[in-house]
Amino acid sequence: KTKRRSECPLNASVEILGDRWSLLIIRDMMLRGFRSYKEFMDCYEGIATNILADRLNKLIANGIITAEQNPDDGRKLNYVLTAKGIDLAPVLTEMVLWAGKHENTGNQPLIEQMRKDKNKVIADVRERWARRQPSSA
Repeated sequence: KTKRRSECPLNASVEILGDRWSLLIIRDMMLRGFRSYKEFMDCYEGIATNILADRLNKLIANGIITAEQNPDDGRKLNYVLTAKGIDLAPVLTEMVLWAGKHENTGNQPLIEQMRKDKNKVIADVRERWARRQPSSA
């Protein structure tokens, strides 16, 4: 069991997800369907390889994602959201809506789609990833 600074639920969330890269990795998995190390490396935000490896391992250790062998190349891994990770869809949706309301951001079509029917956006994320779950999840 992980030792935390306190038993506060918000503290647990911050300790698991409280860095910019972890949330962006989860975003890319949920919204862009990223699964491979290369896809994360090629993202326009420019994560360093050592940071990416660290964050992927941290997300695995916390049960947010799993790693499975790529069926086409057993030397490579695919990263897959777990049920715990997919349960972050409403949280990320609310964060996007909050930023869209209070900050000058891009991707207005996504924000507008979420504003119109955030439950459908969340359901679509859940459905896409439910089809991709590893058999052990």
